[in-house]
Amino acid sequence: MTESRPVIGLGEILWDCFPDERRPGGAPANFAFHARQLGLNGVVLSRVGADELGDEFIQYLSRHGLSDQYVQRDAKHATGQVRVEFVDGDPQYTFVDDVAWDYLEFTPESAVLCAKASVLCFGTLAQRCRESQAMISDCLRAAPSDAWKIYDINLRPPWFNKSLIESSLQLANALKLNEDEVVYLAENFGLPTDLAPFADEVQRFFGLKAVCITLGSDGCLVARGDEQSRQPGIPIQIADTVGAGDSFTAAIAHGLVHAKSVAEMARFANHVAALVASSAGAMPDLRAEIAKIPQDLA
Repeated sequence: MTESRPVIGLGEILWDCFPDERRPGGAPANFAFHARQLGLNGVVLSRVGADELGDEFIQYLSRHGLSDQYVQRDAKHATGQVRVEFVDGDPQYTFVDDVAWDYLEFTPESAVLCAKASVLCFGTLAQRCRESQAMISDCLRAAPSDAWKIYDINLRPPWFNKSLIESSLQLANALKLNEDEVVYLAENFGLPTDLAPFADEVQRFFGLKAVCITLGSDGCLVARGDEQSRQPGIPIQIADTVGAGDSFTAAIAHGLVHAKSVAEMARFANHVAALVASSAGAMPDLRAEIAKIPQDLA
């Protein structure tokens, strides 16, 4: 049964341009797509150009059951793109700047949507311009008091700085990050680098309610208050890792909405992310495979 309250991916949507093909992506769109696969009411709140790539992206969302109602159109700026290259198996990203999602607008329609949300997921990249940063801030402030506001830090050089990260953490009540991002926060905010004490301290330091740390093939650590669970990775044959982290965040959102234990959330998110990493592209249709995940994990 689909959760009725919106679970919003807020920020950039763009085309992942691989050496041999182009695929739809962008962390917020990936998040909403996977939230939808998990039975949540995944909604994309973003902006594309009034161009062929924008039309193509909206058609893709529609084919996969995602509404384009909250995807704004921009007559002046092109739909976003990122060039994806692989170095030793890891994706490297080069983002085109001054594109449609840099000019997100806080509209009456987006205010109404955010006021009903159970989850809003946002990142750092979409806040690289003043306009989109203000819009994301307005959306988070419009959310109800019981909404989960997940900051998926997702650092993409050179599009971040300490001040932007700090203001984002102050707007969030949950944080998702990887090991490299743990090191960045530890060094810049005087936090411990060991994962378990880091998870405790970052919650206290920023007034967060939950922290999720992805560890690649080594699994993850999930903390909510004083409760922590570290779970091993799922052995898989990797196709590519693009979108796997966003699917992990969607699975965590599923667990938060349904008040799962941290161990249940961590195990389930590991399984979902492993499925995505073993499939090509950021938005593979995995509903049949997700349905086969043991119920005691979900």
